[in-house]
Amino acid sequence: MKRRNFLVSTVISTLATSLPLATPVFASGKRLPNAKIRVAYIGVGNRGSQLIGAFQKTNDPRLEIAALCDVYQPTLAKVASDLGVASEDQYTDFRKLYERQDIDAMIIATPDHWHAIQTVDACAAGFDVYIEKPLAMTVVEGRHMINAARQYQRVVQAGIHRRSSRTYQKAAQMIAEDQIGKVTVSRAYRVSNMAPAGIGHGQPTEPPAGLDWDLWIGPRAMQPYQENIAPYKFRWWNAYSSQMTNWGIHYLDAIRWLTGETAAESVCAMGGVYALDDDRTIPDTLSATWCFASGRIAQFGQYEATGTDPLPFGAELELRGTKGSIYLTGWGKSIKVVPSRPGQFQTDRGDRTVALEEEVDPLDATIANAQNFLDCVESRERPVADVETAHLSTVLAQIGNISLAVGKRLYWDATAERFIGSDVEDANALLHYEYRQPWKLNV
Repeated sequence: MKRRNFLVSTVISTLATSLPLATPVFASGKRLPNAKIRVAYIGVGNRGSQLIGAFQKTNDPRLEIAALCDVYQPTLAKVASDLGVASEDQYTDFRKLYERQDIDAMIIATPDHWHAIQTVDACAAGFDVYIEKPLAMTVVEGRHMINAARQYQRVVQAGIHRRSSRTYQKAAQMIAEDQIGKVTVSRAYRVSNMAPAGIGHGQPTEPPAGLDWDLWIGPRAMQPYQENIAPYKFRWWNAYSSQMTNWGIHYLDAIRWLTGETAAESVCAMGGVYALDDDRTIPDTLSATWCFASGRIAQFGQYEATGTDPLPFGAELELRGTKGSIYLTGWGKSIKVVPSRPGQFQTDRGDRTVALEEEVDPLDATIANAQNFLDCVESRERPVADVETAHLSTVLAQIGNISLAVGKRLYWDATAERFIGSDVEDANALLHYEYRQPWKLNV
């Protein structure tokens, strides 16, 4: 029996939520305070390399790189060389990592369609997990990831790093203290003028030398390799990602957190490919709105055919309240508060918020998120971007994509995690998809 299978597999999720997180066990016994935290990175390309840098910049003396894994051997070899990782600690198949006896945590930055399988299997094998956003491709996957984390009592932190930003934490406090009144509208956008060629047109070819294309595709239906899918342009293919989940999740999570929401009651998304000529299977122009029972809406726009700032002050997120509005600027490093002025038939009652403009947090929130994860690996506390928190936010993006796909406003039952009302069978069918064999979720 593997040393990592020391947890009773029959612990049910509802019970596990009340238990302290399990402590990693090593050959020498229980881990000691300030002992090394040995991590393996799965996916070391674009975002994976950024995460490696962020974890290294924590300067945490406990951190130690134990292994690297990537399906593209040239990238793996280069990163391993840069970091001085030995050949025996380099892997192209993540499953072999899970047999290691000397690793504490997996840091996963693979394409989105891999997140659920790799996280669930890591939890079952006894590893803590830092999983890059979005948490999962589907609502069903996200729920399985929560169940695995709770059943095996693992620390699972998601890469929605604005939760580790002191600027966003200050905004959350201000809204909770009613400093800007009731927030009724929150807005954010992904803007990148990719006109006219976008990701371009590609032709099916043989994969480049050193790329395990079958393993890259994983649970998705097999399709021929194209250079405008991998290694990075998968984000414009709806089988592997979307900009709603790639960028929207950052802002939807922040909106949900800052306004104290749990789930939306309805969503309506509209858009299409209106200006670009490329192979994408997601829109170049999209607008989505979520409605909450508490009486507020959230909006996310994906504008990839225009390049001007949609929000004032170059802000990445706007929250509009009855007393004033908050603008988060500088990639979450600064905050600007603008008092509201009286509207039609109103007089100035003196209840406006106080104007404010300051840099709150000059630090990189990704580094802070990495530090929080390392601290929780040792303390066994829930991280700031715990798997369940990430799931609730990711669901917003996922149901937005489903609304776009079926072309209608949808009503959401957050308890059952199903769409409700008439004629929603097509929408509920998109809550998950059938994996290509032999891949499956093991929880």
